[in-house]
Amino acid sequence: MPRLQPAEPHGLDLFRRLTFRSAKRMYGRPMEPTRVVAHHRKLLFGYGMVAISADRSSAVDRELKYLAMLRTAQLTGCEWCLDFGSYLAHRSGCPEAKLRELATWRDSAQFDRLERLVLEYAEAMTRTPVEVTDQLFAQLREHFDERQMVELTMAIALENLYSRSNWAFGLEGEGFSEGMYCVRPQAATQTLEAV
Repeated sequence: MPRLQPAEPHGLDLFRRLTFRSAKRMYGRPMEPTRVVAHHRKLLFGYGMVAISADRSSAVDRELKYLAMLRTAQLTGCEWCLDFGSYLAHRSGCPEAKLRELATWRDSAQFDRLERLVLEYAEAMTRTPVEVTDQLFAQLREHFDERQMVELTMAIALENLYSRSNWAFGLEGEGFSEGMYCVRPQAATQTLEAV
């Protein structure tokens, strides 16, 4: 049950009503995080612009980006982000076997070297405090140019924003991954202590 009731489109200004309609057109329903953030018009505008820009950026392979974002959501424990992120990963072509082994990616044969680096980066960025080493960044730079590094870093940072705020608002899954495998949450303290 959300801790804040989602804003209803009736009585809201044109911008917020259009935002709700756009989400419904793209995903078949209004998105609960959008409906909660809609209580603050200016923040909704910024939130929406960043989300759309990040979604439409294609310098980094979508499957790779969604794996990093899912790992972040898994560590923060955001049920809504895991539900929606699993849906996006499926839609991008990510095999179910990879999603099933995401929590144990270090011991899994499902992930190649680049995926492992990206998942390590996602974990390092999700730690508190952040622990991205020069060595890890240099290893990623062997595969990504400046534009790609910005896109990957922002995707992981945005997922931290989404996951942490959705978790604080008490948002649960909305059934986006219904009928598909949905990645399960994993406590960050358990995983990151083992690293």
